[in-house]
Amino acid sequence: MAKLQMKPLVCILFIVIILQHSRPTTSQEVEDESEFSYSENNEGGPSRWGEIHEEWGACSNGTMQSPIDMFNQRVQIVSHLGKLKRSYKPANATLRNRGHDMMLRFDGEAGAIEINGTEYALQQCHWHSPSEHTINGRRFDLEAHLVHESADGKIAVVGIMYKIGRPDPFLLSLEEHLTAITDTTEAERAVGVMNPRGIKFGSRKYYRYIGSLTVPPCTENVVWSFVQKVRTVTREQVRLLRVAVHDDSDTNARPLQPINERWIQLFRPDDKEN
Repeated sequence: MAKLQMKPLVCILFIVIILQHSRPTTSQEVEDESEFSYSENNEGGPSRWGEIHEEWGACSNGTMQSPIDMFNQRVQIVSHLGKLKRSYKPANATLRNRGHDMMLRFDGEAGAIEINGTEYALQQCHWHSPSEHTINGRRFDLEAHLVHESADGKIAVVGIMYKIGRPDPFLLSLEEHLTAITDTTEAERAVGVMNPRGIKFGSRKYYRYIGSLTVPPCTENVVWSFVQKVRTVTREQVRLLRVAVHDDSDTNARPLQPINERWIQLFRPDDKEN
């Protein structure tokens, strides 16, 4: 009789454990970034992010943290991932100063990307300078993150790196608004309808790995897709993104995190797709 009573209890415990480990991640990057810093000389610096709030613990003890160095020895070239399918469309947007970065939040439905049959809706994009991720140890001048979320709360981020060169057309379309927000203390500015298709990828080749948000709460199990082609941006565009924030810092890039046992896949279309 005791054994029969134990069976339902064991089943319940098993279900609870499964539910705990299958909870979806949340794309809720902190809206107010004033509680942490990018300077290690500050008590809220990157190595201490996990101590600021209990729910930020992954920043210190996570094992799949971002950013990482995508170096050749950990890259596997594959052709089965398929091209990034995006169905972006114009939507009303708001430019927001979060404290350490400028975020373009899409207030309407701005379309989605599809990964392994799952649709991830575009939520926002923001920029880091210099780049947070590196390729074979090389750091670039700017990095854009396009943050997406699925219906069940899973996160997918598309990353794009930039080097100094010709102006980026999408940032050109935001310059008036960035200049305006620089000259005020306002945290938000409506920018009207923006078309995210204006954020050019420039290549079908991309890196894929599983990581985390690069700002608190550093949530893990984020699907990263990094466009291999490095695009261009002017020094003035990078400068404008920094001065608009008003945080008196030259950088908002989190230091590289241990890659641990992770591998990175590099999607290259086979001849049939070219």
